[in-house]
Amino acid sequence: MAARGRRALGALAGLTVIAGLLTAPAAPVATAAPAAAEPAARPVAQKPYLGWSSWSLESTNYPGVNPTGPASWLTEQHVLQQADVLAAKFKQHGYTYVNIDAGWANSFDRYARPVVNPTTFPDGMKYVADYVHKKGLKLGSYLAVGLDLKAYDDGNSPIAGTTNCHTRDLVYPDLRKTNGWDSAYKIDFANPCAQSYVDSVAQLLAGWGVDFLKLDGVGPGSFKGGENYTNTADVEAWHRAIAKTGRPMEFVVSWALSHRQADAWKTNTNGWRVDTDVECYCDTLVTWDNSVKQRWNDVVQWIPDAGPGHWNNLDSLDVGSGKMDGLTPAERQSYLTLWAIEAAPLYIGDDLTQLDDYGVKLLTNDEVIALNQAGVPAKPVSQTTDQQVWYNRNADGSYTVALFNLAATPARVSADFAQLGITGPVEIRDLWAHDTVSAASADLPVHGSRLFKVTPRDRNALRAPAVVHGTAATGTSVSLAWDASKGAQSYDVFAGTKKVATTGTPSVTVTGLEPSTNYDFTVVADQRYGRPSAASKKISVTTPAADGPKSYEAENGSPQGGATVYDCACSNGKKVGYLGGSGYVVLPAVTTAKAGTYLMQLSYVDGDSSRTGIVTVNGTSFPLPVAGSNDNDWNTPQTVTVPVYLRAGANTIQVGNQAGYVYDVDKITV
Repeated sequence: MAARGRRALGALAGLTVIAGLLTAPAAPVATAAPAAAEPAARPVAQKPYLGWSSWSLESTNYPGVNPTGPASWLTEQHVLQQADVLAAKFKQHGYTYVNIDAGWANSFDRYARPVVNPTTFPDGMKYVADYVHKKGLKLGSYLAVGLDLKAYDDGNSPIAGTTNCHTRDLVYPDLRKTNGWDSAYKIDFANPCAQSYVDSVAQLLAGWGVDFLKLDGVGPGSFKGGENYTNTADVEAWHRAIAKTGRPMEFVVSWALSHRQADAWKTNTNGWRVDTDVECYCDTLVTWDNSVKQRWNDVVQWIPDAGPGHWNNLDSLDVGSGKMDGLTPAERQSYLTLWAIEAAPLYIGDDLTQLDDYGVKLLTNDEVIALNQAGVPAKPVSQTTDQQVWYNRNADGSYTVALFNLAATPARVSADFAQLGITGPVEIRDLWAHDTVSAASADLPVHGSRLFKVTPRDRNALRAPAVVHGTAATGTSVSLAWDASKGAQSYDVFAGTKKVATTGTPSVTVTGLEPSTNYDFTVVADQRYGRPSAASKKISVTTPAADGPKSYEAENGSPQGGATVYDCACSNGKKVGYLGGSGYVVLPAVTTAKAGTYLMQLSYVDGDSSRTGIVTVNGTSFPLPVAGSNDNDWNTPQTVTVPVYLRAGANTIQVGNQAGYVYDVDKITV
């Protein structure tokens, strides 16, 4: 729903792309000079940024916020009001960015550069930047990727700083469109004029004093894929252009970027939106279902990519005002907890003049902010349940442990320290309650959470390998992986009490096993000097028969309730799609010789950000979210491996989800 709302405002976003002066300054046409060396700018984004952004207020239908139509909230006066509050109440906690999103430019100058709306920003963006800077804050701006349709001007606009470049030189002859709204012409960067155009706009931004740029509608992503929507060349050009200005400027791309281009985003940007807009485009700012909750699934594949200089961006934080946010108090805390533990930028989307006491308390919790600024994103132990534990190990030897109840009913959630590799005496600090507690366990309300810092008494002891899990199995082998133990030189793997492998990496394939046999595996970390770690938590894996593993094609099963067989670049060339709601597929019967826990590999197709299937094995169901490609590719399969308990003989496995859309299913392999 949020995505459809975002697209409905696409024309507005495409036109009003960056902040401008009342009248953009004229630039003399000159002979194009050879490309200059990029000046060294101070490094940015060494930690996730904190601040405020305008889009949540611009996009809401909350009574009175946008009185004259979409995005009418956005005015110079309102932005300066937010800056005043941010400086007075939040700067001391690290919030420094005032980011103006789409909706403030209404025309383009003779050089195809955007010009601010003189009605809403009468003093121009240089004035706004100076105002913000005097308060010790930074100013952020916005641009939609591509050449805006209205900037093209029949191809006749010259490009500032060149003698022979015009907008007609920037585009392809067929005027192909690009970005998430098709609101711009795709730029052809094979022509040097294209880089000159981006350079000219970047220089304009730098001249105004802009400290941050969001490039929106970028693909692959933004619900689009394919050649016309691949904007990696634009992103590279902007990276170069910003560097040439010599001005430190944080640069992020949006929205729902494809993870298949993660290397390009990491090389050229300081962050990327992993998901669609968090806003609901309704009578509040957000709702839990639309679309806060999906971040728990969508961020997972991106967790290893976050670090100094480039962060996973989860979108605005709308937790400050109970009457406007559209969330329960428990949901507001869980929302901020996930953003904090993921080392995501913390930028408030609320009206800072309308915050309630609880919202201020959440947003100014310095212990939680410090955890976020440490820059070590947490990951889930398992997502095959709505009662989830997320954790990481911090640089000081402590652990972050978060508990979430994502279910629609209250539930108890507990962290298993043995599974996390935590042994011995510990101190457990509840970061929301500012109190020491005896256990990382809690009875949580609907969509509730707790956040702990767990500090072992001996922080320097070698920790046991954490979250040991199976990744593949044959009749004679099992592959295992785990989270590395800091300081470990090697790992010993045991089947029962017998050492079966030694490895120098946090993964191994144990060979020489018997088919159709149950094995209990543990892993011990070793160091060059000192004692080995305690053993990891035991996991059980049953090897398949000697001729296993076996594959079971979805199209050979029983599609039901509207589920349909489609062609794809999958095994056997077929998949079952249109799953979700009434649609589900019963896979061909899976037969095993021995009861036990088997590793099931699901081959699926998901061109979205992440979808969740409900997998039912012999009547027992669990959720299985997967990593989507975010590039609208519904042809190419991916895989995920999950343990399932199977009985001896025939087993029934079904995939569906009455509550939402599901990925397409190619096959399962057991």
